[in-house]
Parts: sequence; structure tokens; C-alpha cells
Amino acid sequence: MYKVILIDDEPLARQLVRSYLQPHTNMTIVAECGDGFEGFKAIQEYQPDLIFLDIQMPRLNGFEMLELLDEPPAVIFTTAFDEYALKAFETHAIDYLLKPVVRERLEKAVEKWLLTAAAKNSNTVAPLLENNVYEGYQHRVVVKDNGLIRIIPAADIHYIEADDDYVRIVTKAGSYLKKSTLAHIEQTLDPQQFVRVHRSYLVPVNQLLRIEPYEKESHIALLQCGAKVTVSKTGMAKLKTLLGW
Repeated sequence: MYKVILIDDEPLARQLVRSYLQPHTNMTIVAECGDGFEGFKAIQEYQPDLIFLDIQMPRLNGFEMLELLDEPPAVIFTTAFDEYALKAFETHAIDYLLKPVVRERLEKAVEKWLLTAAAKNSNTVAPLLENNVYEGYQHRVVVKDNGLIRIIPAADIHYIEADDDYVRIVTKAGSYLKKSTLAHIEQTLDPQQFVRVHRSYLVPVNQLLRIEPYEKESHIALLQCGAKVTVSKTGMAKLKTLLGW
């Protein structure tokens, strides 16, 4: 029996998907959730095989919720927004259903997933998370911190540093580790506001206080928060282009 969770802030949308799934006796809905926080907790508790997931939800959206999961289940997106569809397909999401979801499309999506599950290859979300699916840019970063979920506004970030398989997000309230790559974080944040000044550092432009020559062709950036970070030759070129130096 396959375990399924519905995550959508619209009760009628969940009801519709639930009714479409009734004929599938090999699938059981173990939980329904109204936002990403509830969805995250339910996934941790039930370890579902498949989730139907909305994108735009209050408190925590669908993509942010997925980023908190170490081993995401298979996902069929159900959303009213078509602007994320192309990249979702490019990164191998099971399917992308536009609201109002019609039975025929859901049946095709479920059939596609059952074939995938039968091949024991249902973990298809990992590539999606590594390749940013947003058409726009995030204004916050979500991290797990000692069992808590913290939402860090981009405006509060002093800098972000690569730390092995994690990134260290340094803010005025402290620093937090997030399991991700610096390249992925760079893709999600506005390039007009955040610059990759070094392979190990991503810095908000508004944190730059001054830049001083260092050794060879590198520089040191002094930030408003008092920290110093290395600026590579490539990073310096990016800053000159962005700031018009």
C-alpha cells in the first residue's frame, strides 16, 4: 500500500484530489495539510511514498518545504501558477497539474508515478531542489535549527559561506547551517543584491563597506558587520560590472 499526503492550503482542492484518488485501492491518504509547516511535520511522521503539493501557500511555500527534507518523497505539483511548469519538467518532477485539476490529468500523473515507483526510482525531487525552479528570486532562506524551522529574510543576511556539504548563513542574529551548495543558494537570490565574490563567499551588495588589495590579484572586502571576506579576480570583475566601477 502506497502512502500519500495532500499538501494544499485550499480545502476544496484537497477534496478534489482525494475524490480522484478513491478508485486507487493501492494508495491510502495518510494526512492532509494546509501549509508547508504542517506538510513538513507530516512527511517526517508518515514517510509517504508520494505527495501532492501546492506551491504558493502561507507561512512556508512548497519549494521551501521540500528544501527542509533530507530525503524528499516523489512529488506531483498541484498549483494555479503555470510559470514554474517548464523548469519543473526539466528537473524531472513526476508531473505538474494546473488547478482546477481534472481527473484525466491526475490519472496520467498517477500512472506515470506508479511506473516510476515500480522501478524503485521514486526519489525524483532531489534534482529539482538542486536546480532552482523559481522564475523570480527568493526574499528569504529557510533553515532547520535544532529542530526549529527558521525563516531568514534576505535583508538580514550578512554573508553566506561554503562549509563542506553545507552553507553557513551569517546574520545579525547569529549563524545557521543549511544543507545546500553555495551555487544553489546563489541561484535563488537576486543577483542584483547578492554577489558571488569568491568560490566560498556570497555577499549582499549593501554589506560592502570597502575593498582593499590583498595578494596577487585578489582583494579583501570589509563588510558592514565587521567581517572580512576574500574577493577573487572573478568576483572583483562581477562587482565592477554590477556597481559600474
